[in-house]
Amino acid sequence: MKRLDLIVAEPELERLCGTLRQAGAPGYTVMRHVTGLGHGGTVSEGMDFSGFGANAHVVVFCEAAQLEAIATAVRPLLNHFGGVGFVADAEPL
Repeated sequence: MKRLDLIVAEPELERLCGTLRQAGAPGYTVMRHVTGLGHGGTVSEGMDFSGFGANAHVVVFCEAAQLEAIATAVRPLLNHFGGVGFVADAEPL
């Protein structure tokens, strides 16, 4: 099993989730308003009321055979709108 972690700007979240569904992701978990020190060297801080500048963390667990289709669908969004994605092995408890 694989784990795909995606960090995207919140305004792109719905587009990303739609892409995940279309690519056959079996499901996903969304954590909104995440912040941290990114590769750009600045801390991402969302504005309290508008959410402007806030990020979301999306986690997908899928079978290895599904990963390529999902990654192929998501890469253009990350390249165009920004964001990062990482893949790791996952083992159920």
